[in-house]
Amino acid sequence: MSGARSRISALLCLATLVLGGCGDLSQPFRGNPGRNAAWLAIPLAVRLAVPPPPQALLGEADSRRLAQVVTEGLQARDVPAIAVDTPLPLDWQLDISADNLGATVRPRFTLRNADGVSQGVLDGRPVPLRAWAEPTPDSLAAVATQAVPGITQLLLSVQAARASATPGAILAGPPRIRFLPVSGAPGDGAQVLAARMRAFMSNLGFVVQDAAEGAEYGLTAVVRVEPSPRANQQLVDLQWVVTRRDGMELGRVVQLEEVARGRLDRFWGDVAYVAAEQASGGVQTIIRNATTPDPASLPATATATPPGLPIASPLPVATTRQR
Repeated sequence: MSGARSRISALLCLATLVLGGCGDLSQPFRGNPGRNAAWLAIPLAVRLAVPPPPQALLGEADSRRLAQVVTEGLQARDVPAIAVDTPLPLDWQLDISADNLGATVRPRFTLRNADGVSQGVLDGRPVPLRAWAEPTPDSLAAVATQAVPGITQLLLSVQAARASATPGAILAGPPRIRFLPVSGAPGDGAQVLAARMRAFMSNLGFVVQDAAEGAEYGLTAVVRVEPSPRANQQLVDLQWVVTRRDGMELGRVVQLEEVARGRLDRFWGDVAYVAAEQASGGVQTIIRNATTPDPASLPATATATPPGLPIASPLPVATTRQR
């Protein structure tokens, strides 16, 4: 990966809202894949109560069973979870619900802090309607097995984001980003790029989740691998696209990288790590510029506008390119 460590060809930041300039996003590769991975081992600093779900389209006995198997799965991952009817005043809570989609039922897991404020949402894998209506211990255990890794990741993401946030931001809850699947990446790129970006965005104070509920921004990555004019090389075009809740694109960070042909056909490894490390700062800048316009760019009559409000009329796209 020494070639990839020494060659990020360009970082491109586009924004359809006011940009005070995306800054100098390029920087030499540094560190190693394990340097920032320690946040995954941070124990949750609160107790997580998992009450029987009254809105999961299940009978009382099955609701209790589902809460219990989810709790056991979380405990197996060293999460201090407890199945309890009435949470204590300082407990965080995992609310389980279910949406009837017709032929299937989709379980949903909502993480709430001690004040009852939603901190993140995870949508489980849809279950056939009949299997949900007539659950067995094995089928409920399968729901828990599928959901527990995502719940654990969400918990750690929230904790990492809170550790990086200001006191005011903690009270309001960390800003949430809905991460949509990475497209076009060969090998294990889709999974590894997503995992690395989730970790880096959490370290910057964001909660990254799969569900749309409560998310203020959307983030995805599009990958194109094309032949390079140079022999035995390929050009990797990796674009991180940031959108607003209504789907409007706020900007993107584009990374162009030349690698040996076939280098990414199976494993991305350090390539995904350094790509996410460098791009996360650009994503943060796009979101910051979208929500906090540069006062110097506003008319004199608009200087009293409260900070944090987006500008209604977007300016032409601003582009910075660096090689």
